[in-house]
Parts: sequence; structure tokens; C-alpha cells
Amino acid sequence: MPILNSAVKMAVKPLPRMISPKAHSVIDYLMVGTFLAGAASYWRRNKRATIGALICGGAELAVCLLTDYPGGVRKVIHYQTRREIDLGLAAMTATMPEFLAFKNEPERRFFVTQGVLITVVNQLTKFRERQPRAKERARAA
Repeated sequence: MPILNSAVKMAVKPLPRMISPKAHSVIDYLMVGTFLAGAASYWRRNKRATIGALICGGAELAVCLLTDYPGGVRKVIHYQTRREIDLGLAAMTATMPEFLAFKNEPERRFFVTQGVLITVVNQLTKFRERQPRAKERARAA
């Protein structure tokens, strides 16, 4: 995970969890819209940044649609698993400029900011504690 995302995660960790699953869903779809708007604005001047924004937006949209929270369409990804997935998406987003070779261009700031925002939302979200599955409960007994 990029250093900035790790620093933000540590800075926000002591704050209370105040984002509900429904609010998290709304924020996720707003993030997807932001990535698509970024792709549209970079279309004429930086094709690599456009591709990066489309990749990140598509990944975020896929995870949103597959999560079992309000706003999810197919209940494939458990909401608790989102914590790890979001951190991966934040890291992917923040490293996209380096991966697509536009790290010295102004569009880099958009991706770093989006990665930080994903990390902050992740840290401020109320995730339920994962309940052990029936097999795990039986083994523990």
C-alpha cells in the first residue's frame, strides 16, 4: 500500500466509525461517478490517465454491484470483506499513475486523492464483525 494511504489509515483509525452501510453505498457510487468524470475530462489530453480512471471506476463499480449492502445488485461479496477489498482498491488507485507511466503529470494528483478518499471512507465505515460460519462454530465446540 502506498505510504500516503498507510499514513492516512493510521491517522483516521482512532476516529469513531460513523458511516453506515447505506451511506457507504452512496459514497461508493459517487466515487464511480468521479472516476468516470475524471476519465471524460482527461480524454483529450492524457489517454493513459483516462484508461486508469476507467479501470479504477470499473473495478469500484464491479465491487459495488457485487456487495451485499444497500445498493448492491448481486450479493456475492460479504460486506465485511469490503474492508480488505477497499484497501486494495485504494492502493491500486494511488499507484495507477506509476503503473501507467504518467507519475510526473498533473493527473497524478487525482488518483492519489481518490486513493486517500477511499481509505478514509473505509476507515470511517461501521463494518459488522464477521459471524463464524456453521462449520467453524461446530469445530470450535
